[in-house]
Amino acid sequence: MEGITHPIPRTVEEVFSDFRGRRAGLIKALTNDMVKFYQTCDPEKENLCLYGLPNETWEVNLPVEEVPPELPEPALGINFARDGMQEKDWVSLVAVHSDSWLLSVAFYFGARFGFGKNERKRLFQMINELPTIFEVVTGNAKQSKDHSGNNNISRTKTSGVKSRQSESLTKVPKMSSPPPKDEDESDDEDEDDEQGAVCGACGDSYGTDEFWICCDACEKWFHGKCVKITPAKAEHIKHYKCPSCSNKRARP
Repeated sequence: MEGITHPIPRTVEEVFSDFRGRRAGLIKALTNDMVKFYQTCDPEKENLCLYGLPNETWEVNLPVEEVPPELPEPALGINFARDGMQEKDWVSLVAVHSDSWLLSVAFYFGARFGFGKNERKRLFQMINELPTIFEVVTGNAKQSKDHSGNNNISRTKTSGVKSRQSESLTKVPKMSSPPPKDEDESDDEDEDDEQGAVCGACGDSYGTDEFWICCDACEKWFHGKCVKITPAKAEHIKHYKCPSCSNKRARP
């Protein structure tokens, strides 16, 4: 375990600098130094912990013997789970516990040196600007930023397919209006359409977390799952007809 040989942070900026240094060391252990870290976590050894140090280095060591410890301790016994699961899952688990430990250390310093509400809020905001170790290790850091902007499939006359999908569970999507219509008029129509829409197949009301598609013939809305149309498949359909309208056309 690390000895407390580094300057003890006392201000928000110093605590954040300490957080950032420890985080860099942990990321290094779980990425660039992964081979060395993996070999160090021998399941045959005693309970081991992964420590990130303020100078952007890391170490795997036994937990401190003193109770209570000078600082919050990381997850204990990470080496025991190493050979019992896939390597990427094990690394992800260590990353999650490392994120938790970093927060506990940062706010331990905040409590120890009497940070007030505004100081704690500012510290969290500074920390929250950085991707978590889990996001860095799993490659989800960039995806999480772009996720909300890429989920919505709008309806347009050029594509011929009318579909709707929410940007998030709490934000109702607005459909883009057809080119020939007035903007204000089309926005009002879209809002009324969304609020009163029911699935033409199952009869359930519109949900913002579900993919919907509109029939170009009868103009009824359907859950994608009810008519077996996925968002990816919808992108390649120029004019969609629901099963009922397709059957009508097929009859002699």
